Amino acid sequence: MEQQPTHTPIPSTPTPHNQNEALIITESTAKEIENEFENKEKNSEEKVEASLFIAGRHLNFQELIMLTDINPIMLKEILRRLEKKYATGVLRLIHRNDSWKMDVAEEYHYLINKLATGSAEFTKAEQETLAIIAYKQPIKQSVIIKIRGNKSYDHIKKFRQLGLVKTKQIGHTLELSLSEEFYEYFNVDNKEKKEEQ
Repeated sequence: MEQQPTHTPIPSTPTPHNQNEALIITESTAKEIENEFENKEKNSEEKVEASLFIAGRHLNFQELIMLTDINPIMLKEILRRLEKKYATGVLRLIHRNDSWKMDVAEEYHYLINKLATGSAEFTKAEQETLAIIAYKQPIKQSVIIKIRGNKSYDHIKKFRQLGLVKTKQIGHTLELSLSEEFYEYFNVDNKEKKEEQ
């Protein structure tokens, strides 16, 4: 008796009730994947920024890989983006001999020097936060936190207690600017005031 070949039935894929429903699910899933990728990329960039801020010295490529656990190809791209982002403004990404460091722009070093002389009550981190406020004023507290991290809440609180910084409520955050006491405290000229005269 000849044996009939057996056919394994191919499982049928469930068909959606209408064609548009399948399309919506596909777009939604694609958007989720895209968002997840963007968030991961943003998180990686923030890790590199934070590492460079906290280190306060030049970090070479290997040190950055070890600190951030980011693959070398992505790290190179992030460093390229950060160099572009910090090419102007108060903060600069200094690239020298295959190592990177986050620093205050050279034209504002005088401010850090003034803060450092005879005012040991300020840490280097506090000095840098105050230098950013001085350069960018008026600046939102939320922007400072984004640049300098949560530790700057304490810095700002200290500056307010000393009367060096004045604040104005703007929505859910504060707008920060230097007070007259700042100029007196550090014996520097208020350029804006001079221009008004």
